[in-house]
Formats: sequence, structure tokens, C-alpha cells
Amino acid sequence: MSDEDDKRARVVAARMKLRERFEAKMAATPSLADDRPMGEGPPNRHGMPRVPPGQYVTKKWPVLDLGSKPRIDLTTWALRVEGEVERPLRLSWTELRALPQVTEASDFHCVTTWSRMDMQWTGVRLAEVLAMAEPSEAAAFVFFTAADGYTTNLPLEEALKSDVLLGHTVDGEALPLEHGGPLRVITPQLYAWKGSKWIERIELLAQDRLGFWEQRGYSNTAHPWRNDRYS
Repeated sequence: MSDEDDKRARVVAARMKLRERFEAKMAATPSLADDRPMGEGPPNRHGMPRVPPGQYVTKKWPVLDLGSKPRIDLTTWALRVEGEVERPLRLSWTELRALPQVTEASDFHCVTTWSRMDMQWTGVRLAEVLAMAEPSEAAAFVFFTAADGYTTNLPLEEALKSDVLLGHTVDGEALPLEHGGPLRVITPQLYAWKGSKWIERIELLAQDRLGFWEQRGYSNTAHPWRNDRYS
């Protein structure tokens, strides 16, 4: 077996181990298991009402950020995965694009009450990158840091879902700078503030840590079908 084959086998084994560890927790999350979800419309991809409560559907894509849009040089950019991991990572843009790529349709729900439906995202599953770093047994949460200083957090059972992507392409085009390009986190089963734009650091934690909006009164759990906007 080549070194590359050995590395790939290790990642697959780590991903399976993570899935086994968190599978029951993932299945029990509100976006999959809520027996009284709020909202309207036919069932979505996960059996919830297509449009969460308080949301309206739009084809526009409003721009929301902290007031600055960092210019990122892909020749020097790197994604770091650190913290409660056995193998800390530093992935260049070339290395990230060499990982298994997926294209999936998902819906985008902003806490400011608009939803954009059926967006086609291409990128790397977050679970793939986390598995490469081999989270320790203590790891239970993920903390994201963006190039503009923005932060947000997820429990691992949300981060490991198959539709959570590190997205670089949307609807067939490179992700625009104003929407988080070159790379952002996509969290279709949660409000979109949980998906950091301009992502550059992922930290695995044993204990939860609140991000930018969570510290300012936004919900720490952010489940759209429970109208779970504020703490």
C-alpha cells in the first residue's frame, strides 16, 4: 500500500469512527427528529416543512457581514484544523481542492427572515476535513474563525452532517467575495450565521465556546424549524 493509500484508509477509518460516535446524536437533532416542527409547505429533504416559520422565499441573495470583506490571496491562504485533534492540519488551496469534491442542492435560511432555496453548492464535506485531523475522544464542539475576525460554533453532531460543506462554488460559479469566497461553511439545517464566511481556522473543543453573534444574544442552537433565533 502506498503512503497515499494508507493516508486515505486512515481518513476513511476516522470518518467511520466519528459517524459511529455521533450517529445517534445526529439523528436526534431537531432538524431531523422534531415531531412538531414549525413552518409551512411540502416536506423538505429532511422531512421538515419546506419554509421555516417567519421566513419568506427570495431569489435575491442579500449581503451581510461585519462591515469588511477581506481580500484573500489563494497562493498563501491555508485552512488550519487544530485543538482537540490527533493530527493538526494546514491545508493549502491546492490541497483542499484535491480532496473529494461533492455538489449538493440545499436551502439557505438567514435569521433576518429570508430563505433562498435549492442552491447548488460544490465543495468538501466538513466531515472529510475533520476526519483527516482525527478528533480526540474529548472533542465535542467545533469553533470557526474567519479572515475578518468573525467566529461561530457548532456541536460535532451538527458539523458532521453530510450536507455541511466547505463550499467554494455556488450555482456553477466561484463563490463571490461578498458571500464568503473563496471558502465558507454551509449549514443547511441551521440558520446561516452558523456557516462562517472566509473560513481560515477550525478548532475542535471539549467544551463549547460562544461565537460572535452567540455572545450578542443569538441562539446557540439556531434551529430554523423551531424559530430558534435568539437566546
